Amino acid sequence: MTISRFEVFHAVVETGSLTKAGEMLNLTQSGISHAINSLETEFGFSLLTRGRSGIYLTSNGERMLTYIREILTLNDRMKQEAAAINGLEVGIVRIGTFTSVATQWLPHIIKQFEHNHSGIVLKLYEGDYSTLEQWILNGVIDCGFLTLPITKSLEFLPLKKDKMLCILSDQHPLHKLDSISFKQIQEEPLIMPKEGWDHEIKQIFRENNIKPNVKYEVSDDQAIIAMVQNNLGISIRPEMTLSHIPKNIRILNLENESFRFIGIATKPNMSPATKKFIDCVHSWLCDHNLLDL
Repeated sequence: MTISRFEVFHAVVETGSLTKAGEMLNLTQSGISHAINSLETEFGFSLLTRGRSGIYLTSNGERMLTYIREILTLNDRMKQEAAAINGLEVGIVRIGTFTSVATQWLPHIIKQFEHNHSGIVLKLYEGDYSTLEQWILNGVIDCGFLTLPITKSLEFLPLKKDKMLCILSDQHPLHKLDSISFKQIQEEPLIMPKEGWDHEIKQIFRENNIKPNVKYEVSDDQAIIAMVQNNLGISIRPEMTLSHIPKNIRILNLENESFRFIGIATKPNMSPATKKFIDCVHSWLCDHNLLDL
């Protein structure tokens, strides 16, 4: 059983297409099909099923994917260790991120990292907090930016306390206030991020016994801001998401200071390339006075 067939299987799962997997690995579609068929023959069961809208894992394929990812991860780490012994830097680091980190931090961090570690390839995966955490646990990504709390089985390097704030339109009756009480928040129509993006807001509600009047739920930061801008409701957002706020939106402090705690999470025994990336993140934040624990 060769690693190359595992790589083919993983590429098909990642892309959802034999053609795209072939382009990724520089193989013909028939070569991709042959590798999958060979693997299925050796296992004795089907791994993939083909439908009108793409290719999907069978239930047996889902069970095998976890092990195949672990094998590919260990193989990549072995190559990185061997390269390090020979004084070289190689490898791939798969990084999970969410929008505010992706826009404000990562372009600068990636530029610095590629300058210092040109032999290591970075790949980005965007998702909500729950998805990113699951991807780390399942081996889809090597590390990910997350907010506390997270599962205890992951290692977490804290990076920043991001203040939670209330935003509302300058047409709103409360727009001249400096801060807003939790009682006032409870009485206003609220625009919430969708489930998976709302951990820290729900935590504020729990800690302060708030029963919010949720009017809309949307996943995109800019959509939330646009709805607030049009006075459709108020919202609670982390400070990092408000860097380019429109002029007709007001930002109010909460009655009690609250924060989301951003950090970078990995499984134990991270690869050498992943460690170099995390070191670069920490170094860049320190150099720009953004590290706030």
